[in-house]
Amino acid sequence: MNMESTKTPAIVASDAGLKPYESVICRRIARARQAEQRLTSGRPLSEIANSYLYYGLHNTGQAWTLREWAPNALYVYLIGEFNGWKPDSRWGFKNIGGGRWELVLPSESLRHGDLYKLLVVWDNGSGERIPSHCRRVVQDESTHIFSAQVWQPPQQYSWKNASPERAENPLIYEAHVGMATEEYRAGTYVEFTKNVLPRIAKLGYNVLQLMAIQEHPYYGSFGYQVSNFYAPSFRFGTPEELKALVDEAHGLGIAVIMDIVHSHAVKNDNEGLSHFDGTEYQYFHAGARGRHPVWDSRCFDYGKAEVVSFLLSNCKYWMEEFRFDGFRFDGVTSMMYLHHGVGVDFVSYDMYYGEQSDEDAITYLTLATKLVHEINPAALCIAEDVSGMPGLAAPVGDGGMGFDFRMSMGIADFWIKTLKTKKDEQWHVGDMFYELTNKRTDEKTISYAECHDQAMVGDKTIAFWLLDKEMYTGMSVFETNMLVDRGVALHKLIRFVTLSTAGNGYLNFMGNEFGHPEWIDFPREGNGWSYHYARRQWHLADDANLRYRFLQAWDKAAVTLAKEEEIYAERPFAIVQNNVDQVLVFKRGSVVFAFNFSPTKSFTGYGFEIDAGKYETLLCSDGKAFGGFERVDEKIPHFTSVVGGKNILKIYLPSRVAVALKKID
Repeated sequence: MNMESTKTPAIVASDAGLKPYESVICRRIARARQAEQRLTSGRPLSEIANSYLYYGLHNTGQAWTLREWAPNALYVYLIGEFNGWKPDSRWGFKNIGGGRWELVLPSESLRHGDLYKLLVVWDNGSGERIPSHCRRVVQDESTHIFSAQVWQPPQQYSWKNASPERAENPLIYEAHVGMATEEYRAGTYVEFTKNVLPRIAKLGYNVLQLMAIQEHPYYGSFGYQVSNFYAPSFRFGTPEELKALVDEAHGLGIAVIMDIVHSHAVKNDNEGLSHFDGTEYQYFHAGARGRHPVWDSRCFDYGKAEVVSFLLSNCKYWMEEFRFDGFRFDGVTSMMYLHHGVGVDFVSYDMYYGEQSDEDAITYLTLATKLVHEINPAALCIAEDVSGMPGLAAPVGDGGMGFDFRMSMGIADFWIKTLKTKKDEQWHVGDMFYELTNKRTDEKTISYAECHDQAMVGDKTIAFWLLDKEMYTGMSVFETNMLVDRGVALHKLIRFVTLSTAGNGYLNFMGNEFGHPEWIDFPREGNGWSYHYARRQWHLADDANLRYRFLQAWDKAAVTLAKEEEIYAERPFAIVQNNVDQVLVFKRGSVVFAFNFSPTKSFTGYGFEIDAGKYETLLCSDGKAFGGFERVDEKIPHFTSVVGGKNILKIYLPSRVAVALKKID
């Protein structure tokens, strides 16, 4: 971050609208530089982000050492199966200063698999706590109580595969291990490795994004109410089995990133960090600022050095211990603003640089992205932000926060709004192209038509909006159903136009590629603790008698085209945006994409200006393999002709069909 304060940041130089806020942007750069200096004293960030190597339970071979930070504590005891869960002086920690506590035990005192907790005593109170850096937490099946578990397997995991090369254009498969099974239970790392990874590889995705890895007491939180930041969720298996999953993905050429939740923490005292040492302000802000108004969770104090150290170390831990290739940082909007983005429409630049900004959080995120890239320059840092903060995915040296990509979250909202409020005849391809391509040119983005959010109970996936109850009764290949014909055709077009216009990458949530017919509803009291909707019915996509397989085949073909033709190397250039015909044609790199969204009009000889030459069809959504009607003869080459002094290409473009062509001569 060696930028002179007098130098205009690149993000300001490229966007005149940011000029009035140059001083704020420069101040943020300086704050991050100063915070790094205070933390590191000039050393690399990766050398000081090591709290996980100091705190927590460690076996040196001769002894066990357990350290904890609890500045308000008067006493700390280790309790567990080994001492009847009763505190006594033999298991008492020593106060070693700076709010730190240490316990050293003979190696025979603890065994692999032992359950334990801390008993923290403070003025006028005490509480059982799970250590802050605990790497293994389990839940008792009968009492449902969570405990830390000594995890020292006799054999360490042996890695087999190197990480793949950096995915410059991530094609992300977003997945949840627990619901990746067809059975009525939580799936496992082992099952995911065996059954789902091969599917992802076959479909052509090059990045796997894993959700709900950090331990969370309530399964239905989808992993977003984290209690134990250093513990992989016990529900899915052992840490070694998670390592094997990542290792196998690497062997298949797939990078693995983790949904990391540093935006807030579960409010539970017994399982998490809240009131860990009896105070509400140890890790979090005190009072109302420390409580999220919507998520009912605790908000970190990013201005406290110990908290920043805890979170930075957490990033390094997952990368070093499990070889994750980066992170999707969840809830970045909530972090960057004191109002957490709740009920706020970001309509002007003033809203990014005013008093409602949490500059401590912005500083933390800037340090986190720098740390991740310091550890692994090929790592991916992706930000989930709905506010549109300028510079979020710009280099730190340019005045940004250092993320590699930001999620284009408004696109999914655009599709849902379109499906909910507009008849097919009202779809405006000009608005569509604008919404899909309206991105900052100085930042890289990941687009998606839908992610897990649209699949949750209370919402609907695109397939559900299009097909509704017909998903259950009308998907047979042996039956004719006009509603299903429409739904299948538009499902292919919506996802293809989103993928082909994406800024720099694309994301799909597992199962949506074949139009999974069920929403997601985790076991909870309101549904009788049922797993019925917390699973994926893969057999539907494998059944030759059902149309789901056509959607899956189309997804594979579209992803393959994006990779092989390297379409993200250039921005899309619009050729036709005819709102009357509902035809959209654009060029991207060497590929010409033509879409006819009209529900009634098919065009013979639809002409548009293009580079002179011979064109062949790369992909057509109306093909038999994709459940189409084969109205387009894909073997026929197309030649431009001169009309009015312009080179015009004419193609047959049936109703609700997308075609991709390429100049070959």
